[in-house]
Amino acid sequence: MYKIVEKKDLAPNIFSMDILAPRVANSAQPGQFVIVIADEEGERVPLTICDYDKERGTVNIVVQAMGCSTKKMAKFEEGDYFKDFVGPLGRPSEYVNEDIEEVKKKKVLFVAGGVGAAPVFPQVRWFHEHDIDVDVIVGAKTKDLIILKDKIEEVAGNLYIATDDGSYGFNGMVTGLIEDLVVNQGKKYDVVISIGPMIMMKFVCLLTKKLGIKTIVSLNPIMVDGTGMCGACRVSVGNETKFACVDGPEFDGHLVDFDEALKRQAQYKVEETELAARGEKKTCTCQHGGVHNG
Repeated sequence: MYKIVEKKDLAPNIFSMDILAPRVANSAQPGQFVIVIADEEGERVPLTICDYDKERGTVNIVVQAMGCSTKKMAKFEEGDYFKDFVGPLGRPSEYVNEDIEEVKKKKVLFVAGGVGAAPVFPQVRWFHEHDIDVDVIVGAKTKDLIILKDKIEEVAGNLYIATDDGSYGFNGMVTGLIEDLVVNQGKKYDVVISIGPMIMMKFVCLLTKKLGIKTIVSLNPIMVDGTGMCGACRVSVGNETKFACVDGPEFDGHLVDFDEALKRQAQYKVEETELAARGEKKTCTCQHGGVHNG
């Protein structure tokens, strides 16, 4: 059993939790995720690690309550316990194992969409801890849905905000802001790391390919089981079939078949809608709505 030691509301239907899980906290690295099972009837929910504190022994997750499992998780409060909290899983971000002097030579731009700001934060903090400034774009539909702004601002070289409705920061989507920074302001980037809704990552990659900027994406949105056993997270990367949970979750975005991945992501939407309409309480295999489902 894993105790919820802190819970905070970040935005409408978006909340964060600190979970007491010392072994996970001690081993976690940027880019990895955990599997959460809420109770005896709960399904396996893969959630990206937002933060971790080795001294406290806690791991922070950010969840958007949009599917049956995450709506159940939203009802848990401080002092309650999750049945299982397994991790860290997946491969850490590639720069973690690169020569740090080579990493310092690169100018990196992070692009986060919606709750994608959560997994972006530990990565940006890693760069900050290694005295490397990176630029960050955080995009959301409206000002009220922007999360973790203050935390990211503390560790980013430059933070840019984009809202679809223009209620805060740049008026438009993240792709418009990327183009503005590169084309109009003359910013130079060697790598873009994009995390957020699948459709956002697709269009970021279409743009960065045109601009000639290497781009890494995180394919957490298509995970279900999280161990490679169910096969739901199969994705075509170049000429190879990969499993997002064990081979990733990060891949070269210019090689990902996003159209195939988007179809795979939608495979449980009908079941989720039917369960919601019937108000059933049984376990479902459906969209989870954590930070991997922007």
